[in-house]
Amino acid sequence: MAEKAIEVVNVSKSYGEFQALNNVSFTVEEGECYALLGPNGAGKTTMMKLLYGRVAHHPSQGSIRVFGYELPKHSLSIRKVTGIVPQDDNLDYELSVEENLFIYGGYYGLSRRYLKTRIEELLEFMDLSDKKRANIRELSGGMRRRLIIARALLHSPKLLILDEPTTGLDPQVRHHIWDKLRILLREGCTILLTTHYMDEAFQIANRLLILHEGKKIVEGKPTELIREHIEPYVYELPREKATNCTPPGYIRIEESGEIIRYYAHDITTLQHFAECLPPGSGFIRQANLEDLFLKLTGRSLHE
Repeated sequence: MAEKAIEVVNVSKSYGEFQALNNVSFTVEEGECYALLGPNGAGKTTMMKLLYGRVAHHPSQGSIRVFGYELPKHSLSIRKVTGIVPQDDNLDYELSVEENLFIYGGYYGLSRRYLKTRIEELLEFMDLSDKKRANIRELSGGMRRRLIIARALLHSPKLLILDEPTTGLDPQVRHHIWDKLRILLREGCTILLTTHYMDEAFQIANRLLILHEGKKIVEGKPTELIREHIEPYVYELPREKATNCTPPGYIRIEESGEIIRYYAHDITTLQHFAECLPPGSGFIRQANLEDLFLKLTGRSLHE
C-alpha cells in the first residue's frame, strides 16, 4: 500500500471571528496529483499555508501530517521533503537564472558541486538551458514560471506543492507545464495543486476536493464527480436568443448574466427542445468540471 503523503484530519483555522477552514479532512496518496479547488475565500490559501508552514500558528483544531511528520512539530523535516511553487513570482531580479538556483539550493545545504549538475538537469528538463546566464528580467512570464518550478525541484522533493502554477500564462505554456508535471508523477513525485482553471484540474489531477466557505463540499476523481453530481449534457445560448418556448420540467435551467444553460440527462431531450428555438441559437455540449464547480459553489462572485 502506498504511503500517505498528506493526512489532514478535522482541521479548522480561525482568524478572530472569521473561520477560514471548518473541520476539513482529506488524504493524499504518495505518487498522485491531488487538487484543491474553490472560489476566492473558500480556504484554499489557508490550507496551503498551513501545509508549508507559512501560517504563524498551527491549526485551531485538528492535525496535519506530511509523510508521517506532524505539523507544526516537525516543520523543518517537512520542508526538507517538500518543494514549493508559490502563487507569486519571488525570483531575485538582480541575479541570473543560474545564480537564483545556486542561492536557493544553498538554503537546503546542497553543495555547489551537486548543484552544478542538478541545475543543468533541471534547466534542460524545463527547456531553459539556453537561458542559464540570462537575467530574470529577460525572461517571459512562462519562462519565469518554469524556473520557479525548477527551483522547487532542486532538492528532489517527495512532495511538490503548486499554488496556481499557470495563472496568466498562454495555452502553449500551460500545456507545456502540464506535460512536465505528468513526467514528475510518472517518476513518483506527489503533487498538491490549487488552481482556478477547471481544465487544469481535470487534465492532471487524479483526485480533487472542492472547498466552499471553508468547508469540504465534495471529493473524488474528476470524471466520477461529474457523472455523480451533474447532468451530462447542456444546451447553452445567449439570453437574447431565448424565446417563450418552455422546456419540459426534467430540464434543469441555470441563468447567469447573459447566458442561459439547460441541463439534461438525455441529449435527445435537448435536441428536441432546441427545435423550438431559432436555428443557430445555441449549442449542445457535454457538461464539464466547471459546470459542476459552479453548480456546487454558485455563480455569484466571491470576494
